[in-house]
Formats: sequence, C-alpha cells, structure tokens
Amino acid sequence: MTTLLLHYPAHGHTKAQHPESRERMSAFLPALERQGLLSDLRQPAAAPATVEQLRRVHTMEHIEYVRHMSERGGGLLDQGDTYVTGETFELARLAAGACAAAVDLITTGEATNGFALVRPPGHHAETDRVGGFCIFNNVAVAARQAQVEHHVKRVAIVDFDVHHGNGTQDIFFEDDSVLFISTHLYAPYFYPGIGGMYEVGVGRGKGYTVNVPLPPHVGDHGYGRVFDELIEPRLTLFEPELILVSAGFDTHWRDPLALAGMSLTGIADITRKLIGYANNLCGGRILFVLEGGYQFDVLTMGVTNVFHALLGHDIIEDPIGPMTQEEYDVSGLLERLKQHYLLK
Repeated sequence: MTTLLLHYPAHGHTKAQHPESRERMSAFLPALERQGLLSDLRQPAAAPATVEQLRRVHTMEHIEYVRHMSERGGGLLDQGDTYVTGETFELARLAAGACAAAVDLITTGEATNGFALVRPPGHHAETDRVGGFCIFNNVAVAARQAQVEHHVKRVAIVDFDVHHGNGTQDIFFEDDSVLFISTHLYAPYFYPGIGGMYEVGVGRGKGYTVNVPLPPHVGDHGYGRVFDELIEPRLTLFEPELILVSAGFDTHWRDPLALAGMSLTGIADITRKLIGYANNLCGGRILFVLEGGYQFDVLTMGVTNVFHALLGHDIIEDPIGPMTQEEYDVSGLLERLKQHYLLK
C-alpha cells in the first residue's frame, strides 16, 4: 500500500488576520515527523493545473478574472472575504494540479490512497465564481481528471466540511457520473445558505446530489449514524470507481467559525468509515482533499489522524475530547432523509 502526501501550503496566498492563511498548514509536516509518519508517505511532485484542466469545471471568464486580479497585485474578489494576492493565480493552479496528480497515481495503481494538503481551498468555487475563500474547485478538477484522462465512469465526492460544498454541487448538478454527498450545518445566516434536502440535481443529474443539512451541535454519534445509515447505502447503490473527500475539520466543536459538535475521535471515525467504503467498493482508491478547519491544533491533529487511518494504523490522537453539552438527536431528521434519498 502506498499513501500519498501532497503538501502545497501556498505561502504567497495569505492576507493578514484572515482565517484562511498559510498559518493553518505550518504545523503539518513537523507533526507528521513527530508521529514517525513522513517516512511512510510518498510525496510526489505536482505541476500547476493547466487552463485545459481548469476549463473542465470553470468558465474561461472565471479563470481570466482570477488571473487578471492576481496580475494586478490582488484584492477582494467578491462581497465576502475571498481574496487574491499577486501569487494566488499560480498557487491556486498548483493546488488543483496537485489534486489531479494524486488522482493520476491512484487511478493507475501507483498509489492506493492519499491526502492533498493544499490551499487555497476549493469546494465553494462554482463554475463561474469564487466564494468562501475558494478560488478553483480542487476536488472537481480531480474528479474530471479521473474521468477525462483515466476513463473513470463513476466518481463519488463526499464533503464533510461544516459548510455546504455549494461550488461542487453547482459544477455537477446536472451530471449523473458524479455522486455528490455533502454533510453540513444548515442554519439561518450560516454560509453559504443552501444545501437543503430538496436540492437533488436536475436533468441527468437528478438524484445524484445528496444533501444532509444538519442543525447545530450534531456530534460524533449523529454523524456516525448519518454515515452508517444514509451515506454508505447511497454509495453502495452508486458503485463508485473512485472516492474523493472534501475534508473540513471545522466540524469540530472548538472551531471558531462554526457550531458543529464533533470531536477529533468522531472525525477520525468517519474518516475510517470512508476508507472502509473505498476498500469495499473501489479497491481502496480514495483521495482526501483539505478544505476548512480554523482551530490550528484541531486541524493539525485531525490531519495526522487521517494519515494514521490511510496507513492502516489503529491510532487516534484526541487530547481535547468531546463537547460538553448534550448532542442534538438526529433520529427524526435521519429518517426523513433516508426516505427521501433511499426509498424513492
């Protein structure tokens, strides 16, 4: 078994006092070294995504807008807080290219699995616009790389970031060759404000978008039930040849930008469930792609736990423990979602 590490922290894409900065990734390699993991990981070189690769998921106008703003020296790209610097265009291309390179190795059997620790993140980037700190949609570029270059017919994308993967949904909303599943906090005024259960795709893609909108303070037990009772059966019906994961560690109860209730142990458990699904359904072919996570200790330990799982180690690091308040009971919601997605 070969596990990939693609580490592209995009130092030049950083805005002072912004939560999505290079500091998020500064502790990854030292932590992996302390755990004795680096020597077990293959770290392949990657090239920036080509314009052709980006155009598989984005309009040319979107690509040129990012290029133009970056060449001008940077600035805000939307009414929120998505920024570019003078280096962002090339660094965002590199993040997407690293994910494509990982897919090349996994689909050809040169590697079993991996984790792309890349930024800027991607799952809020839609076909024609940036958003939510995201420039290009890294996981979408990876999915199309598998399909176009390696003739993979069915790709599943599971997004467990606390924010809905609206960009990924937008790109594949009319596509039955990509199953998109998103678990996310769905509350008033919480970004991006979409991701309801009735958003299921259109045309050929109807039924291939599965949204799991959760209230605040769903913790380890609730998330575990969602994966066991809804996500695993839906993946089994789809029979993916490759699983891609948008991994957001902002589901942790200590994250400053959200109100979910998971612990590091809970996040590690759903990570292991996903790896198990890949082992059962597609020969272990799975790639994790970093998205959110803004409490740095949680993020670093969470990433380390993913690598332990990918390498088959029975080790979970969780010195923080579970949230102290009572967890929201998802039983009623889960029954409605199962009827909606599995029994039609």
